Amino acid sequence: MTIRLHWFLPTGGDGRTLVDRHAYAANDVGAVRKPAGVRAPDLDYLVQIAKAAERLGFEAVLTPTGTWCEDAWLTTVALAQHTERLKFLVAFRPGVISPTLAAQMASTYQRLTGGRLLLNVVTGGDSSEQRRFGDHLDHDERYSRTDEFLSVVRGVWQGRPYDFHGTHYDIEGGLTALPPDPLPELFFGGSSPAAGPVAARHADVYLTWGEPPAQVAEKIGWIRTLARQEGRTVRFGVRLHSISRDTSAEAWAAAHRLLADLDADTIAAAQAALGRSESVGQRRMLALHEGSRERLEIYPNLWAGVGLVRGGAGTALVGSHAEVAERIAEYHALGVEHFVLSGYPHLEEAYWFGEGVIPELAARGLLGGTPEAAGAPLLVSSGR
Repeated sequence: MTIRLHWFLPTGGDGRTLVDRHAYAANDVGAVRKPAGVRAPDLDYLVQIAKAAERLGFEAVLTPTGTWCEDAWLTTVALAQHTERLKFLVAFRPGVISPTLAAQMASTYQRLTGGRLLLNVVTGGDSSEQRRFGDHLDHDERYSRTDEFLSVVRGVWQGRPYDFHGTHYDIEGGLTALPPDPLPELFFGGSSPAAGPVAARHADVYLTWGEPPAQVAEKIGWIRTLARQEGRTVRFGVRLHSISRDTSAEAWAAAHRLLADLDADTIAAAQAALGRSESVGQRRMLALHEGSRERLEIYPNLWAGVGLVRGGAGTALVGSHAEVAERIAEYHALGVEHFVLSGYPHLEEAYWFGEGVIPELAARGLLGGTPEAAGAPLLVSSGR
């Protein structure tokens, strides 16, 4: 099992600061002073990141979904015209779109881009965010709907009329005339009891946020057990930020600079907002630091500072290129194959990782094959 590397496309904005904190400020542009170095997610800038990721050897870029970012489908189909091999992990939400239409869109996207679509189905852990899209199901019902959604997508891709009669979907004769070729793999994320069985039934790869290795090992064991009960096997991935430099001291200085302009009120507002999430994974992220700047290195080279103000993935690998490669190797030894990475700013951090850590991983014999030979998996995860 070799390592497969992916980067992140910041369609909600980027910069030399923790950009996500603006989600917790008043939604009044005139009332909020924009910190220096914040970059709008315009096409020219996103093209730079996509081309850098492709040049550096990343297989794909994860593209998030939500009211705080640009639409993933439209943005990435534009970026596909500026790249040759890079794949796009396009996120969207069950309940906002029909599973039959989603299957058709994915099939069309695969043909238009030569098989470069990776589809990221986001169940959703925040009811207030879901209601913005007109979705009023509770947490566990959303996972039940995702279960049916993935069954319909797979059925529709068979290339013949497909019927499905469930609690959330009633499909008669659903199909897409030209199924995707090859059929994509499914990736899935979720830490709740409602999520595990869905992963076991549908996922080819289970994706988790970057907790310490012991906790990741527990999740791997949990999903493996559930998958065996379904007569299946599942592979694994992890979502992390990266701050890699030529020396460990330089990397930690860069990490500390990300927090330098964050005051207590900003952190408290972010923690209060994140604490209202129904996502079990989000609660696990918050528990790693409990809203405090103290003891943020929760495991060697694993830093929880990002999660003070950022939702979703809240931990970063911090250290020299060799140290970051060592931590990746440790996760890999647990059974993690896919690493979905990001950093602030995403353009510069892609180069730090690509020119520093990737050669270290290659020297360890952990990278194999070429991105274009790796297939076109369908990613189903928590979105970002």
